[in-house]
Amino acid sequence: VNQADWEGPCLPEWAARVGEVIAAQSEAVWVVAHSFGCLAAVRAGFVCPSRIRAALLVAPADPDRFGLATLLPQERLIFPSMIVASNNDPWVKAGVAEHWARVWGSSYRNIGSAGHINVDSGHGPWPQGLAFFEELRRAALAPQL
Repeated sequence: VNQADWEGPCLPEWAARVGEVIAAQSEAVWVVAHSFGCLAAVRAGFVCPSRIRAALLVAPADPDRFGLATLLPQERLIFPSMIVASNNDPWVKAGVAEHWARVWGSSYRNIGSAGHINVDSGHGPWPQGLAFFEELRRAALAPQL
């Protein structure tokens, strides 16, 4: 999702833009988000949860670092979700990512010392990320008992 200002993220604006893109789709979407985009996706998803099949949230930014925790849902998301984090991410401590996973009812995967899980931390094509997405997709499509 293209944002107006990549250098000065504003959660309400970013979430509104994510929500616009989701609303423009003919079917519910599968969300894959990274860093501050995770916060925008979760906030947008709280407004239009029936439009999201599931969300893979990779290296989410720490909402408290931006003073944004109160703008995010403080309850379980109604769509399946997974948070993937690392032990040495400069933007969020693993314990904080795990806390939000518990709050949102997300599954949680810590992949060790992987930095911010982006190009700057040495990542390019990420087969493990695709495997996480497939795991989440299977869980989302499984019959609910």
